[in-house]
Amino acid sequence: MSKISININAIAFIIVVFSSISFAAEPEQEPDNKGALEADLGYFFGYSFGNMLKEGGNDSINIEKLVEGMQHALEGVEPALTQTQQEAVIAEVRARQTMIKDRQAEAAIAIGREFLAANALQDEVVVTASGLQHLVLEEGTGAAPLKENRVVVHYQGSLIDGSIFDSSIQRGEPVEFGLAQVIPGWTEGLQLMKVGGKSRFFIPSDLAYGPAGTGGIPPHSVLIFDVELIEIK
Repeated sequence: MSKISININAIAFIIVVFSSISFAAEPEQEPDNKGALEADLGYFFGYSFGNMLKEGGNDSINIEKLVEGMQHALEGVEPALTQTQQEAVIAEVRARQTMIKDRQAEAAIAIGREFLAANALQDEVVVTASGLQHLVLEEGTGAAPLKENRVVVHYQGSLIDGSIFDSSIQRGEPVEFGLAQVIPGWTEGLQLMKVGGKSRFFIPSDLAYGPAGTGGIPPHSVLIFDVELIEIK
């Protein structure tokens, strides 16, 4: 009977747990202290693994069988599940993960829609045909860029909960890019601006990073950008 293979989530869990423990060159622990440390380690691993199970939709797992499986693994005992049973369990785990992602996606989409619907009622917020919402903070006096132009801007990006995920303003250095090289919400929004102007874009997920998300931006996120158009090149 083959041993149960470790999946990617389990590997990631192990890496996170061990990377969070600081190993220093210290004198060997006394026997009593060592016993207490082993107990603490056991609880630490158990609590961390429990959190991982809960996040994966397995909060009603059979604890007795969980402990039995861990004991068998630590003792080098062959698993009590047949290969067919293992495959069935793996399929169920994947199904639960998919269900959780689907629920999270539905919730994120609903929150984004509610925010945009309410925001569209604000005075001076203009909603374009694509769904982009644009608020002029300071009218510019220069030219407006075209899609084929490169621009220099200062910006700050945040989620609808107010958390900032990127900011050239905080870095103290503007950025340059081609309008055709950025997300659709930026490409469209910057063409509505003039040099010297400042605007706020409320960008629907489908004009930003969509279901994939990126970096510190979760899937299906509505994004808010404060943008200053400094120069057209």
